[in-house]
Amino acid sequence: MASAEHANWAAQLRSERAQLVKADVDIEEGWTRIRNQQDLLDWLQRAGHDTNQAERLISLLKETLVEWERHRTLIVQRVAYLEERVRSQLA
Repeated sequence: MASAEHANWAAQLRSERAQLVKADVDIEEGWTRIRNQQDLLDWLQRAGHDTNQAERLISLLKETLVEWERHRTLIVQRVAYLEERVRSQLA
């Protein structure tokens, strides 16, 4: 029984670690999108275009990224919890 329980905790840990890697990639890609959009916004401003929608898009992208970073923090906490559970199963 303990072996099955350990295997379950270990599987959850692997899954959460994979989610953490994905979160890191998504966050980095999000920052890249924001930088690209900011460059486009700068170009629009220099060209004299209305930039209200572009500014709103950047704001929404940043808000989304904040939520992704919060979610990443939860994943990190879950990984720490699962690491402790797996260690305690081995002790």
